Amino acid sequence: MQSKDIKKKALQLGYSGCGIIPAAPFEEYRQALDERVKAFPKSKDLYEPLYGLVEPPKQAKSIIVCIRGYTQYKIPESLNGRIGKYYLFSRYPFYSHEHRSKMEFETFLAANRCFIVKASIPDRIAAFKAGLGHFGCNNFFYTKAHGSYNGIDVWVVDTILDYDTASENTLVPGCSENCLKCVQICPTKALSGSLSMDRGRCIPRLLYSKDDPNEADEKAMGTRLFGCDACQDICPLNKGKFTETEEYPLLSQLEPLLQPEAILDMDENTYLKVIYPQFPFAGKDGLPTWKRNALRAMKHRC
Repeated sequence: MQSKDIKKKALQLGYSGCGIIPAAPFEEYRQALDERVKAFPKSKDLYEPLYGLVEPPKQAKSIIVCIRGYTQYKIPESLNGRIGKYYLFSRYPFYSHEHRSKMEFETFLAANRCFIVKASIPDRIAAFKAGLGHFGCNNFFYTKAHGSYNGIDVWVVDTILDYDTASENTLVPGCSENCLKCVQICPTKALSGSLSMDRGRCIPRLLYSKDDPNEADEKAMGTRLFGCDACQDICPLNKGKFTETEEYPLLSQLEPLLQPEAILDMDENTYLKVIYPQFPFAGKDGLPTWKRNALRAMKHRC
C-alpha cells in the first residue's frame, strides 16, 4: 500500500487532513515531561504515567494521523460554558458518521495488509510531526480550518510507508508568544507561560478528580460540570471557527439529562448506560463526582 492511497481514503471519509510519520520514539515528549515534573512537582503523579507514550512498540513501523474538526456542530445554550466543547463533540457515538467512517478506514487498512498495532502515543505531537498543524501557547493543537477544535485519530501500524517531513522543532507555538491571552485568563493559573501547564491545576482535571476542591478552586470552577474552554474561547486563532450548522447526533436528547437538577436525581443505571459512554472521563464510578459538580454549579449559578 502507498501512503497516497491512505491519504486519499482518509479525505474521502471526511477527514480534513492525514499525515504519516515513522514509529520512532517521541524524545521531545519525554523532554517536555521531564520539564513539567521539574516545574510542577506536586503534579508528578499525573505526569509519570505519560512516559509510557514515548516509545511505540517494537513491531510498529508507521504512525497514521488523521484530523477531523467538530466546529460544524451547534452548541446547546444550556451546556455552553458548563461542558467543554471537546467533551461534547470529540467522542463520536457508534451511530454517528464519524464513527462509521473511522471503522471503514480501519477496514481499508486491514484489507490492504496494513495491520494496526495496539499502542498509545502522544497524538498532538504526532499530528504536528505529520505536518497537520501547530501548537498554541495553551498546549492545544491547531489547524487552519478548525483552530484548536480538532479530533485526532491515530493508528500505529506494522507497515513501512512513505513519510511526511517532520519539523525539527516541535514544541514551539505557532501563535504569537506576545499574546498570552490564554495564560492570563486561566481560572486556576494552570497555564503559567507559553506551552507551560500544571496538569494538576487544570480545571478539567480538578472537575473529574474524586477529591473535594478547596474554596479557591471551587470558585474558579464556577458553574462548569466538565471541561473548561477559557483558554480556547479567548484565543484569537479560534475566532469565528464554530459555524454551528449541524446538530450533533442525539445531543438534544441528552441535553435534559445534563442539567444540574437532572444529574442530582440521576440513578446509577442511567449514568452507566447513557452518560458514561459519552462522557467516560470520571470513570464508571463517577456519578458521585457528577453530582458534586452539579451541586457546586447550582450554588454558583445563583
